[in-house]
Amino acid sequence: MTVLLTGADGYVGWPTALRLADQLDERVVCVDNLGRREWVEQVGSVSAVPVDSPADRFAARENLSFVEGDLADRDVVAGLLDVHEPDTVLHLAAQPSAPYAGINGERALYTQRNNVSCALNLLHGLHEAGLDDTHFVETTTTGVYGAPGFPIPEGGAVMENDGERDHVPFPAMGGSWYHQTKAFDAGNMRLAAADFDLDVSDVRTAIVYGTRTPETDDTGLETRFDFDYYFGTVVNRFCAQAVAGYPITVYGKGEQRKPMVSLEDTVESLVRLTERGHAGESGTVDVYNQVTRPVAIVELAETIADVAAEYDIDAEVKHYENPRDEDESHKMEIDNDRFIDLVGGQHQTLEDGIHDVFGSLVDHRDRIEAHEDRFLPGVLVDE
Repeated sequence: MTVLLTGADGYVGWPTALRLADQLDERVVCVDNLGRREWVEQVGSVSAVPVDSPADRFAARENLSFVEGDLADRDVVAGLLDVHEPDTVLHLAAQPSAPYAGINGERALYTQRNNVSCALNLLHGLHEAGLDDTHFVETTTTGVYGAPGFPIPEGGAVMENDGERDHVPFPAMGGSWYHQTKAFDAGNMRLAAADFDLDVSDVRTAIVYGTRTPETDDTGLETRFDFDYYFGTVVNRFCAQAVAGYPITVYGKGEQRKPMVSLEDTVESLVRLTERGHAGESGTVDVYNQVTRPVAIVELAETIADVAAEYDIDAEVKHYENPRDEDESHKMEIDNDRFIDLVGGQHQTLEDGIHDVFGSLVDHRDRIEAHEDRFLPGVLVDE
């Protein structure tokens, strides 16, 4: 088996690459344009956990190979598919930040062009290369659902009009320019599955927390950990704030619940899906809600403060006026039976994941404190 893993230099991509390399007998071809490193630098921040150069990283396993390439370039994609003929494309590459995409029109346009082009080039590239039997897996986001006032199904929905009912794709209700790119991708994957008879899996990823998997515990194999306003997920950012002695910044009441999943469960499910293959009929899209449970933001902050105390850190939870237009009482009910079956049950709880984060970050306190002004939005370095 040959796996083409895109976004392999990223927070989720790197531990996924390591686990694939350890569990597969064949090659894992890793592709990345190293954009995440550049974007984080643009916003004046760094990874709290220092990471090695790509050349050093991808030399860690004999069956890992690294290609620096831009998937928005059709010729790059065509060359990759022609040379490697992957059995599975695991597509994790994207500009993943809603706040970054929302800085201005230039970055919104860049995010949409980049993300949609990458996925569309891969889908058409597989068909044009005659690789219609390749399993195409993309991590989109639970953010495509928005915040509806009813339980979110794992995939489509039933719509009724004028007495007639049908099963239809869930409407795109993403609340950011970034989330809309993943809604576009979901629509394009559905078209590609139907038109090209491709086997497609859409893994809708929740907010990922954590710093470690068993593969990243060795020195030099750590994954990146972003904590700034633009690229740090809420769990990771709150933990970094506590380590730096900065108040944990809860917007508004913080009673709204957000879907979450650990880094360990995220990686394990992607590897299992790669090994198992497409579960549905040929030419269809399988949808997985990659979430273990929704958590209220204020509950999250208080849990982090409690765990911080075990590390002799006195973390203060402070509420600030919410700059976002959102329902602060939204409960986020979301079906995840298909995902839980895929991953084999939850492997890491929120509390254990937070312990892992503190275990990693306390050794890099100075690095975080030097960039604590990046916890909140500010002027970009390149402007």
